[in-house]
Amino acid sequence: MKKIVISILLVLGFFINLNAQIKNYPEPEKPLTRILIIFDASTSMMQQWEGGLKIVKAKELLNELLDSLASVQKTQDLEVAFRVYGHQSPDHLMDCFDSKLEVSFGANTIGMIKDRLKTIQATGTTPIAYSLGKAEYDFPECSDCRNIIILITDGLEMCDGVPCEVSVALQKKGVVLKPYIIGIDIDIRVSNLLSCIGNYFDASSEKEFKRAINTIVGQVTNLTSVQVNLLDTHGRPTETNVAMSFHDNFSGDIRYTYMHTLNKSGQPDTIYLDILSIYDLKVHTIPPVYLDSIKLEEGIHNIISVPAPQGYLFVDIDGVAPENSQIKCIVRQTGLPQTMYILDADKKQKLITGLYDLEILTTPRTYVDAVLIEQSKTKKITIPEPGDLIINFKNPAFASLLYEKGDVLTNLYDFTPDKTHYKFRLQPGYYRIIFREQRHSKSTNTGEFKFRIKSGEFRVENL
Repeated sequence: MKKIVISILLVLGFFINLNAQIKNYPEPEKPLTRILIIFDASTSMMQQWEGGLKIVKAKELLNELLDSLASVQKTQDLEVAFRVYGHQSPDHLMDCFDSKLEVSFGANTIGMIKDRLKTIQATGTTPIAYSLGKAEYDFPECSDCRNIIILITDGLEMCDGVPCEVSVALQKKGVVLKPYIIGIDIDIRVSNLLSCIGNYFDASSEKEFKRAINTIVGQVTNLTSVQVNLLDTHGRPTETNVAMSFHDNFSGDIRYTYMHTLNKSGQPDTIYLDILSIYDLKVHTIPPVYLDSIKLEEGIHNIISVPAPQGYLFVDIDGVAPENSQIKCIVRQTGLPQTMYILDADKKQKLITGLYDLEILTTPRTYVDAVLIEQSKTKKITIPEPGDLIINFKNPAFASLLYEKGDVLTNLYDFTPDKTHYKFRLQPGYYRIIFREQRHSKSTNTGEFKFRIKSGEFRVENL
């Protein structure tokens, strides 16, 4: 499984309301959540904001966030790490590699982060892109973790890096979900540049900033409930028992898989998804149906409706021979050459309503075109039972088995001299075997054997 990192860019300060949304459904157990805080200690953080220095205010609000995260750790698996940039070199040196992981992930790191935060001084430049790129490797390997980046900054990239390009590249690789950007007291021209990184929140006051934080924290610490309605022809959510996969819209990565279920009340069951992704949903009906660019809302029970009307196809081979169930049927949508599905005969199979062309792999093949599948109905295609034929050549021979339909002969099988015993299951009809023993060298030595196969018949022919 790829490592998923959820990036959140915060322009200044923190506040968190951990009592996010009230849920009416039991939420599944969450995986380990790991939050990496990236703190801006560039010289711009020495500017005034809300009655004090930005760096001072940011430290105060970051401590509030850390206290809240400590409370979360009492009920959830949560680890916190701390990266800082712009704090090791003076601004005039323009040190674009001034970024350091000060506290690594582990147990009981919040106190260590608070202690380190006290000594941080704002002295350097702003290498946002470099820090984001390095942050990817701050997370130890984990097959089932939610990795979150919180970047506290008050402005733009000051080095050669392009944070938007880093964000896009990480999203395309499936490493990072779409980031959040919260800007406080940011000029509109600057905010437009930041918004290309991800979801932008404009916080013109501390109150607005705290409201934005509440929204984001609610999203990154909670899953949201979702109900998928698979609609029949009449628009009712009656379709079920089909696999579903939710893919990240940007990277295409598989985020969740579920088997659609109707609960005891006959309603689509509730599932839980991370609200941070925009999803593309694939319902694995035959053929599959899709719904792209699904954006979930926080604090409500999200309902996703997807038309998926289905009926049944049943290819029935007459007779009771166990070999009948081994006959395959190729299913194609009418008018399309691609093989859509291969099903077993004597098995009822759900298909999306519509027209299909069938190629049943009997000998010879049986074709049935424009088969109509209707809502909740079973379309039965009955195929005559094959007959069994054993051919024994007295002497090695070159030969061909031909199917005869009117004046048209179709080659079904070529015999070779290295074998003299053959067994076939043939559909009812008329056949010929044209042959010449290997020991003969003239065309006039050609022999021909005509015969008819009936359903369920067993016959042996010695040539």
